[in-house]
Amino acid sequence: MFVVRPVELTDIDALETMAAVTMPGVHTLPKTREKIAASVERSIASFAAHVDIPSEESYLFVLEQTATRAIVGTAAIFASAGSNGTYFSFRNDVIQQVSRDLNISHSVHALTLCSELTAYSQLSGFYLQNRSTAGLEAGLLSRARLLFAVLAPHRFGDRFFVPLAGVTDKNGQSPFWEALGRKFFKMDFLDAERVIGGARNRTLIVELMPHYPVYVPLLPGDAQAVMGQIHSDGELAFSLLTEEGFEADDYIDIFDGGPILQAHKHALRTFGGSMVRSVVPAETGRSRSPDPMVTYAVAASSEQNFRAITVACPAAEGGETLSLPQDAQDALMVAPGDHVICVRI
Repeated sequence: MFVVRPVELTDIDALETMAAVTMPGVHTLPKTREKIAASVERSIASFAAHVDIPSEESYLFVLEQTATRAIVGTAAIFASAGSNGTYFSFRNDVIQQVSRDLNISHSVHALTLCSELTAYSQLSGFYLQNRSTAGLEAGLLSRARLLFAVLAPHRFGDRFFVPLAGVTDKNGQSPFWEALGRKFFKMDFLDAERVIGGARNRTLIVELMPHYPVYVPLLPGDAQAVMGQIHSDGELAFSLLTEEGFEADDYIDIFDGGPILQAHKHALRTFGGSMVRSVVPAETGRSRSPDPMVTYAVAASSEQNFRAITVACPAAEGGETLSLPQDAQDALMVAPGDHVICVRI
């Protein structure tokens, strides 16, 4: 069994080991122990904070294998993107060009620097060991942070977005950056990422990035080809997020051209399908219910002691209870009569 829970100080060593093998570039774990520790401490403070309006809080979750207590994945959610500034992205636009004298009319794809994603809640930091063999735990890790948002809606905005890493070569270089960003920053892609620290709200972005629309046909072919395309390591996350209800096409990352998925919370399966149920013990042996089993993502309905698992149990849609076996109750740290939130996987 796997459980998703808030990160703890004792997880720093495991996160440092995990960070050493993640891909270069963006949207992954911090690379140094100091930055990992700062991220963990910030998350712990965010969970403990009393929140009226979403601000600078960030919530980091880990995926733990219950049998071994090994940390095998991470996922994060930021309450309000650009809370200490402005979150920048490129918006995909279409500019109409018309010449009545020549009787010519056509559309031109352009990129416009914008701040429209500012104050959206941002999903980030999704990393899973052994992605190629991952099972239900992958969906659990991605969805658990949204279950937390269902549980604590006052901590987040009504809209969410997810930047996914764009295409880079084996050396970590980005064709999109080479064609555009390098012209203004005068540095390599990975150097720029280190300077920015993965953020998209730094003042120097406004100072250096082009303010006028970038006409896509003027970019080299290899840069155009990778726009809105994901790094191979992000394919699992992309699949999970689109199944959840996120949509791409409107925005891309200003550095590597990777897709930015976004959605209103009411368009997401986790928000639309979540149910609050009271825990009852699962029937065992001959008394076990003959009804078909349904797999749910289930979370303990406590902001301060959030835990989430996947479990197969009788359908809960028709009643007010959820039948959980003892090991599931133990993993969630709940008992019969406690309330949980659940959603079909």
